[in-house]
Amino acid sequence: MEELQSTELLDREIFEDARKKALRILKLSEETINSQNAMWDQKLAEEIKKLEEKYNLQKKTEAERVMARLPIDKLRVKIEKIESMLHCAADNWYKSLNREQILKLLCDELVIRNEQGAGNKEAIVRVWGLERSEAEALLKDANLTCNISEVHSTNSFPAVIIDTKEARITASIEKTVDFLLEEKRAELVEALTGRDFLEDE
Repeated sequence: MEELQSTELLDREIFEDARKKALRILKLSEETINSQNAMWDQKLAEEIKKLEEKYNLQKKTEAERVMARLPIDKLRVKIEKIESMLHCAADNWYKSLNREQILKLLCDELVIRNEQGAGNKEAIVRVWGLERSEAEALLKDANLTCNISEVHSTNSFPAVIIDTKEARITASIEKTVDFLLEEKRAELVEALTGRDFLEDE
């Protein structure tokens, strides 16, 4: 009987030791898990902070880039608007001319450019945007005795080109328009837009 009691007591002691050991293992495991969780939480917080700093830096850099580009974009838009207005005004000016005025402009241009005396029958004369009869009258008014070699109808602006062995003489409404847009640009822009538009930033 005593031996049975001793065995039971020994079993209880072994069980109690095992229970205490298991509790220690569980406590140690819990502490390890909590420590790892805390470490991962800290690492996650650090990574989130790094991402936020990177995002804020990118946002700041992009904002600075946009703000730096804004004046250039505004200037580009203004220039495009001015160019559009100039060409629209030039087109409207040309459309307002009657046929007689157009021929007079071409005649004056031929007279100015004919300093080397291109009026000879060997010259090659090509005409755009004019009827042959108009071109012949134009050459006559400009005191040129050239024969017309070619007549082309496909051109938005009339033009006359005279080629000789010595030189090429060109009278073109398009060149007149380009010259006006180049030489009188400042006055034309101010007349079309006003000084406030030019000075506005």
